[in-house]
Amino acid sequence: MIEKEFKVKTNWSFVNKKQNSGVFSNSKTHQVYIKDKAVLTVSAAKEFKGDKTKHNPEDLFLAALSSCHMMSYMYLCNKNNITLIDYLDETSGTLQLNTDGSGAFISVVLSPIVTILEKNKIDLALSLHTEANRLCFIANSSSVPITHKPQIKIAE
Repeated sequence: MIEKEFKVKTNWSFVNKKQNSGVFSNSKTHQVYIKDKAVLTVSAAKEFKGDKTKHNPEDLFLAALSSCHMMSYMYLCNKNNITLIDYLDETSGTLQLNTDGSGAFISVVLSPIVTILEKNKIDLALSLHTEANRLCFIANSSSVPITHKPQIKIAE
């Protein structure tokens, strides 16, 4: 077994902005630093009084699941000699909020539309989504049920 360590640094500071009412405002916007990468500016989702123009943890969680699944799928296509031409996924997730303020995603649906070159490998290309889910680091680290609704197209 091989272990790899990943690190991020998250930084937030109180923003002292006095509004017209005399009440101080406190933003949820913060920065996430990852060595040698562009700084991510993150906020809470709009529904949780965050800045709707910024990435939020819920979006990033879904993006991580979608991206990891795609990369696992790409690996499997290469391993099975499937020429992947295009990959488009529109992922959605349902977040359940509890009265105590906690919550969790209760379902995620990945809907990849995959274009391949080989017409004779459509069934194999479809089946690889199950294996990609099994390989996906992020899916393996998550307790949420993940459903896949893949479609396969043949390049013209």
